[in-house]
Parts: sequence; structure tokens; C-alpha cells
Amino acid sequence: MKRKLAARVSGRVQGVGYRYFARETAVMLGLGGFARNLPGGDVEVEAEGERESLERLLEALRKGPPASRVSGVEAEWSEPEGGNAAGAGFRILF
Repeated sequence: MKRKLAARVSGRVQGVGYRYFARETAVMLGLGGFARNLPGGDVEVEAEGERESLERLLEALRKGPPASRVSGVEAEWSEPEGGNAAGAGFRILF
């Protein structure tokens, strides 16, 4: 079943390749969406796709790339909107 995941990741997640890690993982899982830095130092990730793939993405987000230190992940699930579908790709927003 298609779902939407909105996650806010905190810790040392900016300046360590976290958004690129999120994109690489999402693309590998066939998900569409985006990742962007937030002013307070967190990273926001939104993705749409199959629930199982989104759960695997969420697991990866909790670990992060080697240079990161994830201290928390807030995740919200909802119905997909279609704007972040896999066909739209996964973008890094600036």
C-alpha cells in the first residue's frame, strides 16, 4: 500500500552528507520525495511509496551516514499526495 512518510531528523545531521545519504537510500528503494536542511540544524525528509520501502528508509534515517550522529527521528505517516511519487524522483532542496 502506498503511503507518505514525513521525518524530522535531529543530531549532527548537517554538513555530514546526510541529505545525499537519504537521497541515495530513497532512490535505491524506488521512493520519490525530498530532503532539506532546516534552520535549527535538523533535516526534513519526505518520501512516498510502498510502506515496506518507507519503513526501510526510516530505519536507514535512524542510522545515518558514518559521519552523522542521529539523536532522534520524528516520523509521521499519512496518505500519499502524489507530488512525491517515485516518478518525480528524489530531490535535495536548498
